[in-house]
Amino acid sequence: MGAYLLTNQGIVAEDTVLYPYQERGLQFGDGIYEVIRVYQGEPYLISLHLDRLYRSAEAIKLRMPIEREQLHKQLLVLLEQNEVDHDGSIYLQVTRGSAKRLHLFPDCEPNFYAYTDALPRPLANLKNGVKAITHKDIRWHYCYIKSLNLLPNVLAKQAAAEQGAFDAIFHRDGTVTESTAANVYIIKDHVIYTHPATERILHGCVRTQLLNLARTDGLVIEERAFTLEEMLTADEVFLTSSGIEVLPVVQIDGDQIGSGVPGLVTRRLQHLYDLDAGL
Repeated sequence: MGAYLLTNQGIVAEDTVLYPYQERGLQFGDGIYEVIRVYQGEPYLISLHLDRLYRSAEAIKLRMPIEREQLHKQLLVLLEQNEVDHDGSIYLQVTRGSAKRLHLFPDCEPNFYAYTDALPRPLANLKNGVKAITHKDIRWHYCYIKSLNLLPNVLAKQAAAEQGAFDAIFHRDGTVTESTAANVYIIKDHVIYTHPATERILHGCVRTQLLNLARTDGLVIEERAFTLEEMLTADEVFLTSSGIEVLPVVQIDGDQIGSGVPGLVTRRLQHLYDLDAGL
């Protein structure tokens, strides 16, 4: 992690940041966050991430302590201060603030911080693909809000790890939604399917950009919900997020997907992503 953090007080040394134990994020999960990918010191899709951060804040009636354009500029300064010239990430978090533990919104200033961290590209997984399991989606209905309430995601991710898999793919009433930290796609007969951007899924920034790139490239996309059966009988399955990029899934619940290796359409999408990110 970098030596400096961006906070309400500006850019400060990381060891000077302290919050009271009665903090809304700690006690209620009353806050939001973002993770921005950085490639060779350059933030990728930063405008999309900041747009989503402010949408999430509005959705939970959280007053942002900094204007959007000022935040954008300060994050670039943070990268420079921490001498980030490698592959990494920026983590941002905003909570409703520090106050006595009561359910009603307190009259206090929000707490905000952002830090940088190293994040190597998952090259082996991108090349070979990963295993996944399916898991019942027990999360709340407003998954489009990037909130701090991630306990169901944590439990599902742990369940996947205990079964030797990389991730867990959520399903609700037989319909696939997303994974613990990524959007999910299937490919059947060269058509790409992904759950529409409703309140049931996070509106991924990589998802938004990749769909635009795919359409420009002439690939066929249908944004519609698909079933577990459709996923398990798909030609290809892949996930996307800032951390894992365009990640092939070659096995789900022990069953092989397609030919058992990353498919041609997924490979094409990886290529489009790499070109757009300047990799």
